Amino acid sequence: VRFAPSPTGYLHVGGARTALFNWLLARKHGGIFVLRVEDTDRERSRDEHTEAILHGLTWLGIDWDEGPCFQSAGVERHRATALRLLEEGKAYRDFSDPDEIRAEAEERGMHPSRVAREKADALGGEESERRAAAGERFAIRFRVPDGETCFTDLVHGEMRFPNTDIDDLVILRSDGTPVYNLAVVSDDIEMAITHVIRGDDHLSNTPKQVLLYRALGVAEPAFGHVPLILGSDGKRLSKRHGATAVGEYEAQGILPEAMFNFLAFLGWNPGDEREVMSREELVEAFTVERILKKSAVFDTEKLHWLNGRHLAETPTETLLELVRGQLGELADGGWRPDAARAGDDAHLSEVVELLKVRSRTVTELAAQARPYLGSIPEYDEAAVAKHWAKEPSVALDRLGKARAALAAGEWTREALEEAIRALAEAEGVGAGKIIHPLRVAVTGQMVSPGIFDVLALVGREEALERIDTAGAMVRGL
Repeated sequence: VRFAPSPTGYLHVGGARTALFNWLLARKHGGIFVLRVEDTDRERSRDEHTEAILHGLTWLGIDWDEGPCFQSAGVERHRATALRLLEEGKAYRDFSDPDEIRAEAEERGMHPSRVAREKADALGGEESERRAAAGERFAIRFRVPDGETCFTDLVHGEMRFPNTDIDDLVILRSDGTPVYNLAVVSDDIEMAITHVIRGDDHLSNTPKQVLLYRALGVAEPAFGHVPLILGSDGKRLSKRHGATAVGEYEAQGILPEAMFNFLAFLGWNPGDEREVMSREELVEAFTVERILKKSAVFDTEKLHWLNGRHLAETPTETLLELVRGQLGELADGGWRPDAARAGDDAHLSEVVELLKVRSRTVTELAAQARPYLGSIPEYDEAAVAKHWAKEPSVALDRLGKARAALAAGEWTREALEEAIRALAEAEGVGAGKIIHPLRVAVTGQMVSPGIFDVLALVGREEALERIDTAGAMVRGL
């Protein structure tokens, strides 16, 4: 199998899904996964796009057995393929002016390629040879035979295309450059590709390519065309729906394992209730027969949910550098972590272990980690309004008593919980009446992990200082 991206843009999630399906098929059956960069569009191809595509595949864990090879390296072979078809009478020279052909075709109600064929046939072989030998420029068109072109698609089943609907396609331009359909067929033959899984948007090219394979006397590969990916509004996924490049999701704190899992389920399912699956499980379960015919919807909420599940199961040590990278992004926004705390692997590991089960992305985890790695970045307005501002005097009294109770004992999770619950009992109130204003004081947030875990992690000196700061704020309400 092969994945053949064009370096005219970044790695789109649709392209990544195509690569993933091909990779799963190769790994399932012990096949070879080839990476071929189709860079024949020299004007639009960019090195940075090639680098982004390679990085995106590597990030997803999609490795290749051969390549990356570049389509532009095979131009001479592509030309030779076109000339072979010409010599065998399966293609013809087209000396006509494209604008004149289009105008005549419009006037006569014909397809331009049919007009071009008429002119080529009227010209005759000898005259065609003479004009070519004289240096006159010409394109080469493939002569589509009569009848119909049929093949069995791995996803859609039997496909039939009347050849009258297929134009005599140009396979070599007048400047000597090969056209996409010829280059693809020539490359797939050279690389001994046996299966081609690609998007439905390529389906219109397939009968043309099948005809070229057969004209060259080579059995075509098995084709499978997967459904398009749609946005939430049912329209083809585009930038108006949000991020579409794989690199954007990496920057947002999505884990590669989660993105891999999510992409696999865009147009495929394992046939059971499983949704959270590892690469190994996906390889074992994958079959082309379970690729769906209907288009898949890119659900960002589902991606975030799935990422949260993978995040919770990822070893904490694996997440440390990812979290540090996101902390750097937060620092660029103005908040600064305490260098000692953020640089302490043991402390950061405790923070990540506490928060990873409550976060959906690494970015979210890093944002939630701020109170444990530096000063409180800001106080949640809703939390202040609910737990301080409604009854400032009561909140101030409870914060003061909580501070005294906490400061009097040992700073362990168990001792801290015992102190707060004893205070609540002495005050004749539920523990939550003490815990909620205390949580806002220590984290600045409405919700957090268990307050006693939080207090133990923040540490005695920092926690007591935050309670003092909170008390001063409450006095001003």
